[in-house]
Amino acid sequence: MAERRRVAIIGVGFSRFGERWDKGLRDLALEAGVNAIMDAGLKGEQIDAGYVGNMGGGALTGQEHLGSLLADYLGLNPIPITRVEAACASGGVALRQGYMAVASGMHDIVVVGGVEKMTDLNTAQVTEVLGGAGDQEWELFLGATFPALYALIARAYMEKFGATEKELAAVAVKNHKHGAMVPYAQYRREISLEAVLNSKPVASPLKVFDCSPISDGSAAVILAPLDEAYSYAKEPVEIVASAHATDTIALHDRESLVELKATKVAAEKAYKQAGISAKDIDVAEVHDCFTIAEILAIEDLGFFPKGEGGKATLEGRTTFGGDVVINTSGGLKAAGHPVGATGVKQAGEIALQLRGDAGERQVKDARFGLTHNVGGSGGTAVVHIMKKVE
Repeated sequence: MAERRRVAIIGVGFSRFGERWDKGLRDLALEAGVNAIMDAGLKGEQIDAGYVGNMGGGALTGQEHLGSLLADYLGLNPIPITRVEAACASGGVALRQGYMAVASGMHDIVVVGGVEKMTDLNTAQVTEVLGGAGDQEWELFLGATFPALYALIARAYMEKFGATEKELAAVAVKNHKHGAMVPYAQYRREISLEAVLNSKPVASPLKVFDCSPISDGSAAVILAPLDEAYSYAKEPVEIVASAHATDTIALHDRESLVELKATKVAAEKAYKQAGISAKDIDVAEVHDCFTIAEILAIEDLGFFPKGEGGKATLEGRTTFGGDVVINTSGGLKAAGHPVGATGVKQAGEIALQLRGDAGERQVKDARFGLTHNVGGSGGTAVVHIMKKVE
C-alpha cells in the first residue's frame, strides 16, 4: 500500500438540527460551513477543495448541482466541491473522500460538509424518497418502507436472541438523555421507558419513539495534513482509519438478518488500519436510525457479543460510566437525522469529545473515538476511527 499522509480534523461546525422553517438548503449549509471555518481559524481562500454529503437535494427540494451552489454561497469559488451520494451514509462517504484527498497529497485543506432539507415535504413524500435508499423495485414498490424493513430485522433478532421491546426502548431513552445536553440537537429532552413502549406503533415491533425523526440540518469539518494541523488548531484530532464496505441492497438477498455484514467488514478494516481493537474505543457515534439499528451496530462493531447489545444497553453499559459511551450527540434518534449531514455530524461530535470540548456530555479521558454511518438497511457502511493527538 502506498504511503499516506496523516490527516487531522482542525475545525468543526454544526447548524441546529430540527424543523428549520427559517432556513433553506443553502442557508443550512452556510450555517455549518462558516462555523467550521471559524473554528479552524481559516480564511476561505485557504481551502483547496470540498465534498458535500447529500442524498435527496433534487427529490426533497428540487435543487441539484450542490457543489456549484455551495461553492458560490460559501464564497469558495473557484475551488472544486463535489456532491457525494450514498443514501444515509452520504456524509460518511463524503468524509472518506475528503480524507483520501488529503492523505493522498492531492489537496491540503479540505472542507467536508453534509446537508439535508427534508421538512418541506410531508411524511409520506419523505418516506418515498428515503425508500430509494433500498431496493426501489423489489422493496419500496411492493410496500416495504424503511420502518417496515427495520421491523423485519427487529423481529428476526428478537426471535433468534429472545430480545425484548424493553431492550429496544432502552436505546431511545439513553439517546434522549444524551441529546438533552447537546445544543444542536433536535430533541433536547429526556423520555421515559414507558413513553417509548406506549408510543404509537409504526411497524411492529417498532413504535414512533423507536424511529429517528425527519430533520433539517447540516454539519461540516475541516481536514488538513497532521504535520500542518498545529498551524491552524490548538487541538487537532487525527483520523487514524477510514473504511467503507457494501452488502446486498435488499434484505431478501442477505446472508443474515441479525447482523450488518458491511459494518463488520468496515470495522475489521478500520481496526486493522488503526492498530487497535474495539476494546480501545472510548466513545462512538453509531447509526441508530431505528433502535434495533444501534443494537446491531454495537455488536457488529465488536463492543458486545452478538445477541447481548440490547441487554447491555438496558444495563447502562453504553452510557457514561459504562463499557463504551455510545451516541453522546443523542444519535440520529435525539439529535435528528438530516440524512446527508449525519455522517459528518458524527465526526464533528467525536472531534469535540477528543478535543475535550463536549461540555457537560464530555467523556472523561477519551482517547479513541469511532463513527459508524450506514446507507439504507445496510447496503453501505462507513467506519472512521479518530485519535486524540498527544
